[in-house]
Amino acid sequence: MTLRVLSIFGTRPEAVKMAPVVQALARTSQVVSLVCVTAQHRQMLDQVLGLFNIQPDIDLNLMQPDQDLASLTAAIITHLDPVLEDLKPDWILVQGDTTTVLASSLVAFYRHIRVGHVEAGLRTNDKWQPFPEEINRRLASVVTDLHFAPTGWARQNLLRENIPDRQIIVTGNPVIDALNTVVRIPATPEVLDLFQRIGIAYQSSASTNSFAVGFPRLILVTAHRRENFGQPMEHICLALKQLVEIYQGDIRIVYPVHLNPNVHEPVHRLLDNIPNITLLDPLDYLPMVHLMKHAYLVLTDSGGLQEEAPALGKPVLVMRRVTERPEGIEAGTVRLVGTDPQVIVTQVRQLLDDPQAYSGMAQAVNPYGDGKAAMRIVNAILEMGA
Repeated sequence: MTLRVLSIFGTRPEAVKMAPVVQALARTSQVVSLVCVTAQHRQMLDQVLGLFNIQPDIDLNLMQPDQDLASLTAAIITHLDPVLEDLKPDWILVQGDTTTVLASSLVAFYRHIRVGHVEAGLRTNDKWQPFPEEINRRLASVVTDLHFAPTGWARQNLLRENIPDRQIIVTGNPVIDALNTVVRIPATPEVLDLFQRIGIAYQSSASTNSFAVGFPRLILVTAHRRENFGQPMEHICLALKQLVEIYQGDIRIVYPVHLNPNVHEPVHRLLDNIPNITLLDPLDYLPMVHLMKHAYLVLTDSGGLQEEAPALGKPVLVMRRVTERPEGIEAGTVRLVGTDPQVIVTQVRQLLDDPQAYSGMAQAVNPYGDGKAAMRIVNAILEMGA
């Protein structure tokens, strides 16, 4: 029996994590694999599709300027419903905790279509942290038929919510599958030009924990979450400014800045033209991975970087109050530092000044998988059938 599986995603992080799954489905003779994108992130989504050579069968193209959550949710529901009616998939696959996940799961439920949730079971148990992702993933879990938990901790979260054990498969996180593929792709001329512009030596054959002598140590920064809008974002900027004042030419901070005005305006207002801080437009995934590989450490409020950077031996300081990925903290690869400028500066200085503290984080074991999550997901779907 052939299964029709429709993978639905709309943002760059979803596309990165779903790409290995889509590729594994395409290689499976018992599956007709279809892809629908909502284009919740348009430009950032397209470059990942190109990188992994994925051609969507359906492109809803729903992104609108200054789109609010209610209108985006309504648009996904009304545009996706006729797609499901027409394609009649046996399964839909969604990933993570976006608005696309929430709306797609609900429409599939209305159509009596089975739902597989990739990266299921992440929880902070605070509905406002992160907003709106915590509620998106919790609501999606209610209608999900197979929960692909990345870790045993995520599985335990689902069991506590009375989800039957037989519906939970611990797979690892497919972001590690994707990272293992992309990190082997040679640097393009655009990547080499980026390194030249930021003043960091590109090392094609270097190990992930070696750094060019005579060049500043690279600190890679991302910060864009809604709960950090306003004063927390300004505090993050203040901490970055203090760090380059302390270390001057010994460090180089590179910050690809999200285009959301709540991020773009304060970051550029506070950090434009600060020596040793380079503000970039959002980066494609390939140059981002190469930057991560060359980074000394990562400062972020992102979810994906908490999983990816440790796989490359990079310490991660998370600028949030809580994280739905405590496995990294338990393993020693990640620390929560919040957004207080002095705490951020103190924690970064420890990693810059104390080789033993740095080594303890850089050499800790990444808890997020072995790079074989995609095939575990495909095999679980085949086993359950239509």
